[in-house]
Amino acid sequence: MSPLRFFVALNAVLLGLLSLPARADLKVVTTLPDLAALAKAVGGEHVQVTALSLPTQDPHFVDARPSLALDVNRADLLIAIGLELEVGWLPALQNGARNTRILAGSPGYLEAAQFVRTLEVPATRVDRSQGDVHAGGNPHFLYDPRAAAAVAKGIAERMASLDQKHAADYRANLAKFTAELEKARTGWEQRLAGLKGAPVVAYHRTTAYLSDWLGFETIAYLEPKPGIPPNPAHVAQVLGQARQRKARFILQEDYYPTTTSKLVASKIPAPLVLFTSGTDFRGGQTYIQHLEDLVTKLENGLKGQGS
Repeated sequence: MSPLRFFVALNAVLLGLLSLPARADLKVVTTLPDLAALAKAVGGEHVQVTALSLPTQDPHFVDARPSLALDVNRADLLIAIGLELEVGWLPALQNGARNTRILAGSPGYLEAAQFVRTLEVPATRVDRSQGDVHAGGNPHFLYDPRAAAAVAKGIAERMASLDQKHAADYRANLAKFTAELEKARTGWEQRLAGLKGAPVVAYHRTTAYLSDWLGFETIAYLEPKPGIPPNPAHVAQVLGQARQRKARFILQEDYYPTTTSKLVASKIPAPLVLFTSGTDFRGGQTYIQHLEDLVTKLENGLKGQGS
């Protein structure tokens, strides 16, 4: 959509805001469904949460539609991953939404990356010749439940600051969620103990935090550079590495094309483990349920079963 058409459409939907009834809930909008699930777990009954993207979408590329700008217009709190993950689409929504509460630097804008230990921070200056590399580091940290716990804590404190009347509830919800997540994490680590040190091939560089948590080794990526589609020469090189190292499986988000990964998996041979990149928040799934699904798929991959 052209910028002119975007703003014309946006003006039309914003006019309807004048007739909307007042509400007392804290309106939270997140860029990713994982963030929405964390915000809902912490906010409970006092928040209305909307995710701007779906778990079936590549979070780098989301269409900044006027309907999404309307969600941002109504937000008291906008939560993003940061590290330039949403740089291609979120600024347009922030600027078009006419909501100063959620602009960068305002109390109603929160970047989750500030709460985690960032991996894969480039040591040199980043340019487009290196592919889709993020200057601040790898932004896919919510595959690690330890990072999710830290982000949930940051969200709870910001909610408590914006809505002091319910601050005690937000902190109580955080404590409950953290305890549940910690219990689940202990079980996941026991189930996936055999993954430590295992050689794995991945499609995109989204596995850094997952491998840091679970201890497997990503020996190669099917993309020659982040965001650059596989080419025959690189695929042949990856296949050689995978065979030599006896890769246990290929790991890939299900929104990427599977033709190349299926071919390589058949020639290693090894299973292809496809997984959904985020929580199905709109479908009622929680963050813990999403990770349970991911752990089950990794478990099956260790058993030689694909998905």
